[in-house]
Amino acid sequence: QVQLVESGGGLVQAGGSLRLSCAASGRTITSYVMGWFRQAPGKEREFVSAFSWRAGSTEYADSVKGRFTISKDNAKNTFYLQMNSLKPEDTAVYYCAADGRRRAILTTTQAYDYWGQGTQVTVSS
Repeated sequence: QVQLVESGGGLVQAGGSLRLSCAASGRTITSYVMGWFRQAPGKEREFVSAFSWRAGSTEYADSVKGRFTISKDNAKNTFYLQMNSLKPEDTAVYYCAADGRRRAILTTTQAYDYWGQGTQVTVSS
């Protein structure tokens, strides 16, 4: 079992930055695919970014490429989502997730076995 806890959400003006953190416990995450998803009101949960420790690869949704960066801290068993140049359309609850079954990154929610509780990000215009 892996427990995930997000932090770092908040209210920011358009053009601003936030860094989300996802702290993992229960198991080390160096063999997992770790992802970030988001869900805006009335919309389905969507893929934002992920990286695969084993494959050494990362992926980003087109909507965040060039603005968001995913990173990790092995010693802290934690990974991050640095969000720059935020836009009002980035407003959502952001979730971190872990897929322990695959090496490759998948962008569907069904691929991920473990989820955090979510953290709210609100971007004002």
